[in-house]
Amino acid sequence: MQVFITGGTGLVGTAVVHELTTHGHHVTGLARSDRAAAVLAEQGAESIRGDLGELDAVRRAAADADGVVHLAFRNDFGSAGALAAAIAEETAAIETIGATLRGTGKPFVVVSGTPWIAGRASTEADPLPVDGPVGGRGRTVQAALGLAQHGVRVSAVRLPRTVHADGRGGFAGLLTGMARDAGVSGYPGDGTQRWPAVHARDAAVLFRLALEAAPAGTAWHAVADEGDAVRDIAAVIGRRLGLPVESVPAERFGPIGPVFAMDQPASSAHTRAELGWEPSHPSLLADLERLEP
Repeated sequence: MQVFITGGTGLVGTAVVHELTTHGHHVTGLARSDRAAAVLAEQGAESIRGDLGELDAVRRAAADADGVVHLAFRNDFGSAGALAAAIAEETAAIETIGATLRGTGKPFVVVSGTPWIAGRASTEADPLPVDGPVGGRGRTVQAALGLAQHGVRVSAVRLPRTVHADGRGGFAGLLTGMARDAGVSGYPGDGTQRWPAVHARDAAVLFRLALEAAPAGTAWHAVADEGDAVRDIAAVIGRRLGLPVESVPAERFGPIGPVFAMDQPASSAHTRAELGWEPSHPSLLADLERLEP
């Protein structure tokens, strides 16, 4: 099918574009620059100039496609205002795509995050959080899933907080960057909180499966590692970078500090059973061994 993708040049997006093109799909992605267009071309995709905030371009591309995968998000966690602006931009784009696809029966796969449930691993049946620093994203995805009642085969692929490849990406990637800047590999609290994780290439397979076959209104978990203790993640980062490892205040992690501090394991048992998804790439801790000082 002809697939329009937003966010096709990021860590996850490049993996998804590669997965789609190698399985016979024709992909068109948004490109904000010549460099972004070149990244898409390297994976066998065409490009449309524009970014997520250019809603006319988004609308036209969605109308011309047989299906849409949404991945783009302006990852600016520097302040609460910047995060809120990024969520508002994403919401407008998802609403625009949804309105364009209403009544067509076309697939629309939206990206989401795994929820956190006190005392246990979250499952695909659990609702997304709609409060807190990223609650706006949860509200947007829930509204998008409602398009199932309006002739859109919409589904949500929930990514864990760390999607990684070659030691980069996700919350673990943020920890790595902060460690390089601060000279210490820090973690919030006592570090026993657990973060789920998945390799980008494994996540890409699930996006393709959802695009091709997921029933309307469903949610799926792209989770390979159910939950790695944050202090174990920080320990590998510290060892690979030659830095001390220690607890630091959650405030040091900015507006998403409270999210960093949460215990948030997640299960993908239902996803594996129903869609036949089976991760095969390195785990997070193994992948972090690729880090270079």
